[in-house]
This record gives sequence, C-alpha cells and structure tokens, in this order.
Amino acid sequence: MRQVLLSGPECGRGCRSARISAFVLLVGLCALACQNPQGRAAGIQNDGRWQHVCGGIVRGDTSRRALALIFTGGDYGEGTEHILRTLHQFGIKASFFLTGGFLAAPERRALVRRMCEEGHYVGPHSHTHPLYCAWEDRSRTLVSKKFFREDLRRNIEELRELGALQQGLPVFFIPPYEWYNEEQVRWANQIGVVLFNFTLGSGSNRDWIPEGQKGFVPGEVIVQDILAYEQREPHGLNGFLLLLHLGAQRQDKVYLRLERLFGELQRRGYTFLRVDQMLGE
Repeated sequence: MRQVLLSGPECGRGCRSARISAFVLLVGLCALACQNPQGRAAGIQNDGRWQHVCGGIVRGDTSRRALALIFTGGDYGEGTEHILRTLHQFGIKASFFLTGGFLAAPERRALVRRMCEEGHYVGPHSHTHPLYCAWEDRSRTLVSKKFFREDLRRNIEELRELGALQQGLPVFFIPPYEWYNEEQVRWANQIGVVLFNFTLGSGSNRDWIPEGQKGFVPGEVIVQDILAYEQREPHGLNGFLLLLHLGAQRQDKVYLRLERLFGELQRRGYTFLRVDQMLGE
C-alpha cells in the first residue's frame, strides 16, 4: 500500500486546480456506484432508515422533514463570520467540520470557540487533508491505518482544546475531499468515530469551484438548483446532509446567498438539525 499525502495547504492552489475536473466527475459518479475490490457496483445502500455509500452514512431519515447543514473549512474560511451571523439570524444550528489548516489561523480559532458557544456541532475534517483512496479506483487505499488514526486524532485533539467534541460521545467525521472507502469507515469505527458523507443530488457541493474551472456554476444557480431539487424529489430534502463550504477561491461567494436559501426552506416547513441530532441514534 502506497501512502500519498495530498493535503490542501501542502499541495497548493495549482495542484488543487489540476484535479478539479477529475474531482467533479468522480464525485458525481459516487451517486451511481461505489466500486468494491471485485469491481461490482455497491451503490446506495438503504438499511430501512439511513442511506449508505461504501459503508459511510450519506442520508438520514427521509420520513422526517428535517435536514442538516454541513459546512467544511480548510484552505479558505473567509465566509465563516457571515455564515455564523446568518445562522443566528434564522435560529439555525449547523455542523462545522474543520481541518488542521483551518485551525492554524488564530482568528479562525476564535470563530471555532464561537461555533461551540452558539450551540453548533464542530467536528473533524482531518488534520492534513490527505486523499484517502485513489480517484480512479476507490477501492485502492493510499494511506496507512497508522497515518489515518494519527492524523484524525490530532485533528480531534485540537478541536477539543477549543471546546468541541465532548468526551464520551461519538465523533462525527466527514472525510477530506469527501472521498473514502469501506476501509476508512472501519478504521474510524474502531476508534469511536462515525464517518459520513454529504447527500448527493442537490449540487450544493459545487460552491467551492472557482471561475474559469470546469464545473463552475454561478452562486444564484446553485441556490436555485437546491430549491428545484427539493421540489421535484419525492422525499424533498428530508434527511438531507447538505454540504456547503466556509470559503472558496471563487469570487462569486455562495454563502452571501444563504439568507434566501434558509428563508425559503423554513417557509417550506423544514427544520434544521445538527448532524449528531440527525444521525446520533
């Protein structure tokens, strides 16, 4: 097994841009299938209440008109304060998942404390933001079990120093690049961590793609697509784990349009849960 570290801060913007096309394509394919070592398509598994892909939870209870907002932060986090202010305005509790790179900036550490004080869930997104498995063959793991555990534990310890993740309770974790396989799910479970991923379909995860790159969509279209998806799908956004980012290299910042999105979803009768409330049972 070959260990490859492709973290956000170490890799840099050029390397990240070079992988954008493959990222957009492969994450889209994840909605259709998860290739196991024998090459068979596992796809979305439904245990009667939750949906899974490659062993990771990707959707909560679809019988309940509730969703969870998932914000990830790594290289960029310029929208964090605006997002917190908007959540407070609407009385919404969300879930934030942060890398070691995000936590390294002193001004961001103060915002993490604020997240905890205001009642949001704050969890790990890895310390160095490595790629866990190959883009072209998801079954091929690129990191060792030892590295996976040490990297994740360091991330968790830093978050606990800032007031997050109460001891004795399960830790919820969204993997770097939102890309993983069954092996990382098992490794996480062995140390009391629940690996989950966002729910595909709404296109919300495109909010990080910068102008000029394949896959870029204007912010207003992203919001419209989320709301259109909610209307046309039989279960709407019930049980949805809606992924957004705390910042991005792009100039058209989607987080500046969250007031409209939150207001419309509340008007449609949705409540907002933290991820531990959505999946904690």
